[in-house]
Amino acid sequence: RQRQMCIRDRYNFIDLFAGCGGFSEGFYMENYRSLLHLEIDKNACETLKERMRYYQYEENEVEKAVLCEDITNENILEITKEIIGDQRVDVLVGGPPCQTFSSVGRAQDPDSMRNDPRNYLFENYLDILNFYRPKIFVFENVTGLLTAKPGGELIFPQILERMRETYNVIGDEDTVTLNSVHYGVAQIRKRVILIGVRNDIELDPQEIYDRIEKTHYAPDEEPSTLNRYRTVRDAIEDLPSLLPGEGKEEIDFKPTKWNEYLDELRDKEFDKLYNHVARKHNEKDRERYRILSENNWQLKHLSDVRPDLIHHDPKHFGNRYTVQDYDKPGKTVVAHLYKDGNLFIHPDPSQERTFTVREAARVQSFPDDFKFVGARTHQFKQVGNAVPPLMAKAIAKAIREILDELE
Repeated sequence: RQRQMCIRDRYNFIDLFAGCGGFSEGFYMENYRSLLHLEIDKNACETLKERMRYYQYEENEVEKAVLCEDITNENILEITKEIIGDQRVDVLVGGPPCQTFSSVGRAQDPDSMRNDPRNYLFENYLDILNFYRPKIFVFENVTGLLTAKPGGELIFPQILERMRETYNVIGDEDTVTLNSVHYGVAQIRKRVILIGVRNDIELDPQEIYDRIEKTHYAPDEEPSTLNRYRTVRDAIEDLPSLLPGEGKEEIDFKPTKWNEYLDELRDKEFDKLYNHVARKHNEKDRERYRILSENNWQLKHLSDVRPDLIHHDPKHFGNRYTVQDYDKPGKTVVAHLYKDGNLFIHPDPSQERTFTVREAARVQSFPDDFKFVGARTHQFKQVGNAVPPLMAKAIAKAIREILDELE
C-alpha cells in the first residue's frame, strides 16, 4: 500500500484541526501526499507523526509537516507558509471542533454557547483556505451545525455565505449529510460534509457528491443491491477477551476469526495488536455492565430489578448506559469516551466492561496497524473525535477521480 506511485502523480493535501488523523488516513489510502497537519493537541500530534512514519515519510518531513499549534495564532499564515513553501495545495480538509454545534453540548449551556470562541473557528479555517486556494476543500462537522444558533442567529447560512465568496458550495441538507455506515464503516455516524470547488473551476460540487460511492445499506433502509451494513460483531468479535484492567498496549496477535471488514482493516501478515487495554471498573459497575449486556437493557430496566445499582435518576439518564448491539452497526463513537465508557458497554456479558480503545477504533474503521499514542484517556479522545477512515477514503477517492479529469 505504501508509496506505490511516483511523487509526480500524487495530489497534495493539508489537514486543519487534524486530530489523530482519521481524515488524513482516508487520503493516505488514496495515495495523496501530506504537506501539513495542523492540530493543537500534543498527544494527537504524536499519533499523526507515528502514522506519517508508517507511510514512510522521512523524519525531517514528519517533524515539519505536523504543526502542533493553535489555528488562532495571529501568525498562523506565515508559520504554515514556512512549511508549505511554494508547493501546490490541491485539497484542503478539516473539521473545526464540534462541541459547540453538537446538540449534546448545547443542551448543557443556557447561553447556547454564544460565548464560545470555538463557534468562530471556521473563520480561521477560511483564512487558511483563501490563502492557499486549493482546487477543492472538504469541511466536516456534526449535523448540529445545521441548526446551531450561537448568538441567536443560524450559523450554517453564514458559513455558506462566507465560503461562497471564493468557492462553489452546495447547501442542501440532504446532499451534505453523509452517514459513515454507507461506506462500509461498522457505525452509524451522520456528519455534515461540505465540499467546495474553487470559483474559477467549471465543476458542480454535486458531481463530487455523486461519485462518493455508497457500498452498504443502513439498518433502517430497505435491503438493496448494496451490501448489508457492517456490525459491531464484524468489528470486534475476533479480539481477545479481556476482563476490566486487563490487556497491554501492544501484543503479538493473529485473529482466529476473519471477515470482510477485517480484510479492509488488517493485513493478513500483520501480527500485532495495539491499544487493546480494558479500563478498571468497580464491582458495582461490573455488575451493571453484566446484567445490562445479558439482557440488552438500558438503565431504566435495571431499576425495577436491581434498584441498588441505580445511582442516576434512570428517567433522566436513560441513554447514559448503552450496550452496543452485536448485530447492528455501532452507535456514534464520541470523545466523551475519555471520561467513561458507559455508552459503549461490551455486548459480551462475561467481559463485564466497556470498550477498549482498539474496539472503538475498529468501530470507527481505523486500520489495526494504526497506533494511538499517549495516555489512554487521550487515545479515547482521539478515536472519538476522528472522521472514520473508510468514509474519508470514499470522499478522497471521488475527489481524486475528479482531479484526474480536471488535469
